[in-house]
Amino acid sequence: MKQSFLLMMMFMLISCSSAQDLKSIKLNAPNLTRGDVLMKAFSNRKSTREFSDKMLSQQDLSDLVWAANGINRPNEGKKTAPSSQNRQDIKIYVCMADGNYLYNASNGTLEFISEGDVRPLKAPVCLILVSNTNETWGAIDGGIVSQNISLFCSGIGLATVPRAQMDADALKKALKLTGTQTLILNHPVGYFK
Repeated sequence: MKQSFLLMMMFMLISCSSAQDLKSIKLNAPNLTRGDVLMKAFSNRKSTREFSDKMLSQQDLSDLVWAANGINRPNEGKKTAPSSQNRQDIKIYVCMADGNYLYNASNGTLEFISEGDVRPLKAPVCLILVSNTNETWGAIDGGIVSQNISLFCSGIGLATVPRAQMDADALKKALKLTGTQTLILNHPVGYFK
């Protein structure tokens, strides 16, 4: 009886500690005063496929997803990236070595989706752009978000490259996408090697 009780207590402790690791991540408020001027960002913009192994700082990650498609007009719920007919159909999934998250712009959080490393290119962070529709406008809106990511990275000195190549089946499963959601692009992001 004692042995069963001890085993049950150990199981509960292990379960609790594992569950604590799989929580949403509260992001920092975006730092709106950082970065180069826009023309300098255009001048510095380039595609990079080699990254340092160092994980992005919490501020860099927070600012990155906000610049990509965060809410910049809270009173209206409007975002940094325009979208066709204000559909706001682009969702940003954040894949890291330890797990996969969905960016919740309204709450300023990364919502935990699943464990496992499904990054299409091994950078510290990989942003996956997903459209909630199968229409052409979703691809156009995804391109606009992709440009926001590229310019942000250029402006603060992060490395990135927009890519269409990815394991669609593995990503759809890991990100728990529905039949109407379409993978558009992925952006590996990290510090320069």
